[in-house]
Amino acid sequence: MDTTVRSGTELLWSALGGDPALLDRVVYGGPSGLLPARLPVMDLARATVAVCSLAAVEHAGLAGPARVDDGAVATAFVSERHLRVDGRAPVNFAPLSRFWRAADGWVRTHANYPHHKAALLAALGAADSVEAVAAAIAGRPAVEVESLVYGAGGLAVALRTPEEWAATEQGREVAARPLLSRERLDEAAPRERAGRRLRVLDLTRVIAGPVATRTLALLGADVLRIDPPGNPELPDQHAETDVGKRTAALDLDRPSDRRTFDELLDAADVLVTGYRPGALDRFDPHRPGLVVARLSAWGDYGPWAGRRGFDSLVQVATGIATVEGSAAEPGALPAQALDHGTGYLLAAAVLRSLTEQDREGGTRLVRLALAQTGHWLTGTLPRYEPGRYLAETDGPLGRLRHALSPVAFEGGPAAWSRPPGVAGADRPAWVTG
Repeated sequence: MDTTVRSGTELLWSALGGDPALLDRVVYGGPSGLLPARLPVMDLARATVAVCSLAAVEHAGLAGPARVDDGAVATAFVSERHLRVDGRAPVNFAPLSRFWRAADGWVRTHANYPHHKAALLAALGAADSVEAVAAAIAGRPAVEVESLVYGAGGLAVALRTPEEWAATEQGREVAARPLLSRERLDEAAPRERAGRRLRVLDLTRVIAGPVATRTLALLGADVLRIDPPGNPELPDQHAETDVGKRTAALDLDRPSDRRTFDELLDAADVLVTGYRPGALDRFDPHRPGLVVARLSAWGDYGPWAGRRGFDSLVQVATGIATVEGSAAEPGALPAQALDHGTGYLLAAAVLRSLTEQDREGGTRLVRLALAQTGHWLTGTLPRYEPGRYLAETDGPLGRLRHALSPVAFEGGPAAWSRPPGVAGADRPAWVTG
């Protein structure tokens, strides 16, 4: 097996605390060359799905293999693009969710939700049109736009290089932490689940969290998603990510709805949240014996802990858009891979926590962030670097840079025994000896 294919799975399985002996149960296959990018996006996608499948096999007590088909993985990572509702293609990005030229660089905004769009326009003092927003951003430095829009409750991020992100306080905070955290909070017994389905209370939005809970629903869990009544999920997003679930609306500031929520939480086995760190603290969502999975964009630490964020914005802030772009304009990954990858990893973390809880008890807390997944993609996974496969040799033609041969085996040659000479200058005779 290609060691690169397996190494990502091994790294993630280790981060999840899994038994390395189970890795032999993963079987890889399918077409190659999918989700092409400068960064190892397919490796990320394959590995996150592999550990999710393996965690499901482990939790269910099955002996069979976990099969990972690259075609299925790549399709699922762009699942929102394949969605059709009565033949209609979805709207994945609103007109004001895009890159804009600033006075000294680029800014990306996210304005899919009405309240985010309103905050963006209010911050910029702009009319609701692409032309008006472009003019309002063009005269300002990128970081100024970022601060201005976030201060008004909107979403905008200045384009940074990987080096610029690494030099920020938030970038340093992300780099100093592991990909995910797993904690046992007490010695509480696990919730009694004999004879019933696993109960998952879903307080997530957009892609990463809903992908995790959608996966748990696939595996047989009773997933109940709760949204505020005045701010439902976007219709196409709901159609894409709420398959297998039930959904309800509760206003947690209303006493009767709060009581209903508390009753649901008292009887739940898993709580998955995707709101900003601290946003639900006033509702005290923790219960003994519960598995709590918390997802955020930037992490629950550092100066950006309280900021909202989406996959597209994390790509821009962390330098991914620079790596995938050109000198003329920023780029993007071939999929919202931070969202999807974190979603499958989150589901795997929940399943592993349930498996450990069944053996050892304890209230469990797992935490993941899109920025942490982005850091793992850019700094941990093996990345194609042509320089590793090149050599320089001096000879009659001068100093040559050339590709090394891909033919390699134990005890074989590392390179050719001589450089090319001047064309036609050698004697027409065999070398002796």
